[in-house]
Amino acid sequence: MKRHLTILSAAAAVVIALTVSGCGGSAAGDATGGAGTSGANEVKELRYQGWANSVTLPELAQDLGYLGDVKLNWVGNTISGPQDIQSAATGQTDFGGAFAGAVVKLVEAGAPVKAVINYYGEDSKTFNGFYVKEDSPIRTARDFIGKKIAVNTLGAHSEAVINTYLRKNGLSADEIKQVQLVVVPPNDTEEAIRRGQVDAGSLGSILQDKAVANGGLRSVFSDFELFGTFAGGPYVFREDFLAQNPNTVRTFTTGVAKAIEWERATPRKEVIARLTKILKERGRNENPAALQYWKSVGVPAKGEIKDEDFTRWEEYLKSAGIIKSGLDTKKLYTNEFNGLLTGSK
Repeated sequence: MKRHLTILSAAAAVVIALTVSGCGGSAAGDATGGAGTSGANEVKELRYQGWANSVTLPELAQDLGYLGDVKLNWVGNTISGPQDIQSAATGQTDFGGAFAGAVVKLVEAGAPVKAVINYYGEDSKTFNGFYVKEDSPIRTARDFIGKKIAVNTLGAHSEAVINTYLRKNGLSADEIKQVQLVVVPPNDTEEAIRRGQVDAGSLGSILQDKAVANGGLRSVFSDFELFGTFAGGPYVFREDFLAQNPNTVRTFTTGVAKAIEWERATPRKEVIARLTKILKERGRNENPAALQYWKSVGVPAKGEIKDEDFTRWEEYLKSAGIIKSGLDTKKLYTNEFNGLLTGSK
């Protein structure tokens, strides 16, 4: 898990890109023409990346009519949270979402982004498990020494969870470095485990349920077992975008919060039916079959962001060389745009 150079280099690349672009040469700056907080001049179309065969909370919010006059402009898909928020930081998109620790890395590297609402989390129904073949000798944290674990990207949720699990179970820093993380696309992780290309792999939500249903795999631990219910990561916007388009961001953030609560309150079958309808109607040549495994929204109430959503990962961030002391959470997030929390729905 010796990934410090990779993580820091990626973050540095964002800072370089921000410097070259002047940090304000985005569609937001062009469209507003520097017009302060005038609602009439705000951007009303938000560029974003989606996830193949999945429906994101903003996409659901739009379909439910919660985004009002704010429209979403899909520019492609991503399989990596860190890449998604880097795209937002450099102005290629207007917002992006990632693991909270990845947001810290980006901010610590100098990227002027701020989190506005949590969009994913773990609970007893929706979580990430770390799986091995049924006959694998891996049963404890110490058994992972010298083994390969598949993750979807480096420097994100799974790496932080694995690091925390190993450390909490008594492994030294040198022993943790002997656990090798291998980047494998989420859709390929199950087969990589079964074929022995990796010794273990991180599987979440729909992909996890499908793998378990296929049989032959066993969970060693999960992030829910490690932390209980928790928020995993937020959506971020650039700070210049927040300043120039506060009403648009408020509509977006409140709409996402409403979508979270809609998923929480709506019967599971109805949620699946709605997500399936959205997937089919948008015409991206996707397979809706995996949506049948949807179980819960996972995100804690109303998407509220709290200090512990970031401080939970302090030891991991220190071990990765991202921070040297405690976190200044005030510069990382704000709940001011969430109308379900402020009362301005």
